[in-house]
Amino acid sequence: MSTETVYFLLPEIVLVLVATAIYLGGAFSNARDGWTWLAMSGLLLAGVALSGQPLDGKLKAVDVVQSAEADATESPALKDADAKNDPPANAVNNPLIVDQFSQSMRWLILATGVVFVLFFWRAHARGESPETIGSLLLIVAGLMIVVLASDLVLLFVGLELVSIPTYVVLALGRPARDAGGMEATAKYFFLSVLSSALLLYGFSFLYGIAGSTSLFEIYSSLSKIAPDAPGLRTTAGLALVLVVAGLGFRITAVPFHFYAPDVYQGTSHANAALLSVAPKIAGFTALVRVVAVAMPLAPISWQLSLVLSVLTMTLGNLLALWQNNIRRMLAYSSIAHAGYMLIGFTVGLAEVKSLGDLDGLGSTFFYLAVYSLATIGAFAVLAYLSGDERQIDGVDELAGLSQTHSWMAGGMAIFMFSLTGLPPLAGFWGKFTLFLGALGVEAGANPPASGAWKWFVGLAVAGSINAAIAAAYYLRVVAVMYFRTPLTVPAARRSLGPALVAATCLVVLLVASFNPDPLIDRANQACQAARLTFSPRQPDAATASAAPAHALPSSHSPSALAGEQR
Repeated sequence: MSTETVYFLLPEIVLVLVATAIYLGGAFSNARDGWTWLAMSGLLLAGVALSGQPLDGKLKAVDVVQSAEADATESPALKDADAKNDPPANAVNNPLIVDQFSQSMRWLILATGVVFVLFFWRAHARGESPETIGSLLLIVAGLMIVVLASDLVLLFVGLELVSIPTYVVLALGRPARDAGGMEATAKYFFLSVLSSALLLYGFSFLYGIAGSTSLFEIYSSLSKIAPDAPGLRTTAGLALVLVVAGLGFRITAVPFHFYAPDVYQGTSHANAALLSVAPKIAGFTALVRVVAVAMPLAPISWQLSLVLSVLTMTLGNLLALWQNNIRRMLAYSSIAHAGYMLIGFTVGLAEVKSLGDLDGLGSTFFYLAVYSLATIGAFAVLAYLSGDERQIDGVDELAGLSQTHSWMAGGMAIFMFSLTGLPPLAGFWGKFTLFLGALGVEAGANPPASGAWKWFVGLAVAGSINAAIAAAYYLRVVAVMYFRTPLTVPAARRSLGPALVAATCLVVLLVASFNPDPLIDRANQACQAARLTFSPRQPDAATASAAPAHALPSSHSPSALAGEQR
């Protein structure tokens, strides 16, 4: 391991050390507020360490290139590799990929970590706060490792560093030690182990093809598979299916979704918020690195993603219509939103840029960001309104909330409207970029094979129909809050943590609603940088990497594109 590797992993090292200190200190002290402040300090130190690293990961480009050249001299695999597939300057000794995508995602993950530490502030009344807070820091560190990994082994370690602490949080945070909470924790544990086994099985096929766990070597080997080698192509296709299955569990894609409703219903609001966001960040990031970039298997990959997208959003929305438990309803909502995100992922897999230079992968991560804001905010409102002994479970328990807690009702309504996709909220711009990306495939650069664009049009139509279906259960929550007589006054614990989280998510969501262009531009640039990482010597890649990061022209803004469509 080189000094550059340690340098770029410094934020993750800080988080792991602080989490370890919290775990050990919790054995001798029960100062719950103190652990929260220590965790916030750890996140701040990690942010300081990350701020010293450039957004494109090229702070020590000369040293890194020399290190890569030295490795190439010692390694026959790298020495004999095709020149255009050599590790670029932002690959540090081949275990890490430090590019604009990974750096942008690390900042997003750190911000999410701050939100969750606030969310869990005094969230539990039985004294398990040190273990919960420490586990949250490990989850954040695991997510950051996932976005950095350029090796299958390190990627799997990052995914498990997300999963294992999540088991701890679920076990400690289950409400009142009831049987449902114990069942939810056990179900998530066993199904997560199954998904990890499927993922490792898929990785083993990739290792068998490339003879290496490096994503650069896998990309090089898959790119050179000849059309007359059906055995290798079949093996690569099987690897694709297994990897998608293993990561599909984390993003709650159908048919790997079935654990989510029971787990969400049997756990607390804070835990449900964590499950709705953290695994999706890990899953979609890993899908981009492994499937979208390192496995050039078009058109097989986008066809598989298209089918999963339609099934996921349709099943999630239809089953959400019948739910009375609000966490179960939001679980099916989370499934449906995974289907929406797969729309952009499908366009990205087809390797096209549609109207306005919208990148499908960029649209996916923009939508992931605005979905996370609205979902975390909604769960924070529910956590604020729940009492210490009993939490809000049914939608009917929110009846008349506008009369008893007007501010919370207003925030909840905005979160529901954004999840619905009503303009001008950020959820609308998220769906707009996804649907526009699918509709513009034929007019974009490098369109897929003749006639394939019809499938993307059908995908956009299916997404629009599902968005209309989803409006029924989201607007039902708003109607209950504003047009029903209060049955009882919610026994709100008035905890400062959930209140701060709800307010923060609301403010950021409103800012993103009225000025979405910077976030869309950043997501597009980051995902385009992720693509260029594996083909750094191509002429267009060299040009793109040399160009400074800047916002897209105003004609490519969502508002301008909406005007063009009209």
